[in-house]
Amino acid sequence: MVNMSNRAIETDVILIGAGIMSATLGSLLHELAPDWKVTVFEKLGRTGEESSNEWNNAGTGHAALCELNYTSEKPDGSIDMTKAVKINEQFQVSKQFWSYLVNNRRIEKPEDFIRPLPHMSLVYGIENIKFLKKRHETMAQNPLFKDMKFSDDPETLKKWMPLIMQERTSEEPAAATKVDAGTDVNFGALTRKMFDHLEHQNVTMNYNHSVENLEQTSGGTWSVKVKNANGETTRYLTKFVFIGGGGGSLHLLQKSGIPEGKGIGGFPVSGQFLVCNKPEVAEKHHAKVYGKAPVGAPPMSVPHLDTRYIGDKKTLLFGPFAGFSPKFLKTGSNMDLLTSVNANNVMTMLAAGMKEMALTKYLIQQVLQSKEQRMEALREFVPDAKSEDWELVVAGQRVQVIKDTEDGGKGTLQFGTEVVSSADGTVACLLGASPGASTAVHVMIDVLQRCFPDQFAQWEPKLKEMIPSYGTSLQNDPSLVEKIHAETGEALGLTEKKLVLN
Repeated sequence: MVNMSNRAIETDVILIGAGIMSATLGSLLHELAPDWKVTVFEKLGRTGEESSNEWNNAGTGHAALCELNYTSEKPDGSIDMTKAVKINEQFQVSKQFWSYLVNNRRIEKPEDFIRPLPHMSLVYGIENIKFLKKRHETMAQNPLFKDMKFSDDPETLKKWMPLIMQERTSEEPAAATKVDAGTDVNFGALTRKMFDHLEHQNVTMNYNHSVENLEQTSGGTWSVKVKNANGETTRYLTKFVFIGGGGGSLHLLQKSGIPEGKGIGGFPVSGQFLVCNKPEVAEKHHAKVYGKAPVGAPPMSVPHLDTRYIGDKKTLLFGPFAGFSPKFLKTGSNMDLLTSVNANNVMTMLAAGMKEMALTKYLIQQVLQSKEQRMEALREFVPDAKSEDWELVVAGQRVQVIKDTEDGGKGTLQFGTEVVSSADGTVACLLGASPGASTAVHVMIDVLQRCFPDQFAQWEPKLKEMIPSYGTSLQNDPSLVEKIHAETGEALGLTEKKLVLN
């Protein structure tokens, strides 16, 4: 425990990292506990610059409308859509909270961060088509997915995705599903809007400040050591710390010393996309089209061709192509991976290394690919793609969680988003990756419930006001699904601008 003889600056809450997760938690706390003093530390010069930045992710509003890896075929041939339902309901929570912020003038111009965009799944071959059709038949019976369309008609597919289908010479049969209610989300813009509002409230923003260490005092509060750009250090004393610094979170979790953080490791994977800014090409595609991952490839490798709106410019992204860097952040250190290994997680990390040889081989193959090899992967989607129209950009770093699990044994690689919190609820840490940003509101409400149990019961009426579906299983309430779609569509400008391609 740290001795508190030296004077520290006191604050109620500290948020580490100025990304979408901290912005969401800060916005929730401002609505639920407006008198609390919140202090934010960001090591970069502005908000939303790492994983939340629009160039560091695909901008998919993950609602399980097109991601085939969120559904699986059971041994009896039926489709398990448990994960798809869970993710869709969580995304509906996000849309409701964003709508509340817009309707109450916390943020403005939702078109800056969210736009309607069809989500499609595309497969080739008889067996894959059988799976997709069965998947559609199962999902369309659920009110969350009732508007999903299926087609294996070549002419219909040409209308849905002309850039992909019109120049195709292969005779291999194809099929697709399509949901017009999908979205393209600029999480960087959303993060900046939320923090812009919070800066004018009881929230103190500190840019170019790095959290060096955090220790719990004998009284249960946290002493947080922070260094500014000039190398000067200041101590802060707080009742609650949220570690939401993306890939940088693991090191801070380890420094906290909480038992819940022991035995957890991280494996960094960088992403790359081929980007086309040529207007005449971009105008031929208006959707996010997800395919199937190659056999043996990890879920993060699902290929997709995405329309993106960054600012007012329409762009196409194809990928992702995996890369490897030992950094945990794009702006991190080459020592990040090495320094994350300690006595508490070394055996877990070694076990993961032995178990994930296939992933290691896959990453090596990806790293060694030339641009032309990447273009060949793109041409499976866009047959006449020209190399000169596409450039390779490096996206954000993901740090996949490695931990011991009861069912998976030692050193199991996790591909989702995880929250680690202390038993006393004074510190919480966010780890992992996709679907991350899309489910940020649900994840941060989970943090509030874990860490503020005494206040949470008092907050629930306000949560219900902000998020009408709070506490309800949407899949069991078709009328509420319709109501929420209508209300969020109007608030976020999705209804009027909805472009339907039949």
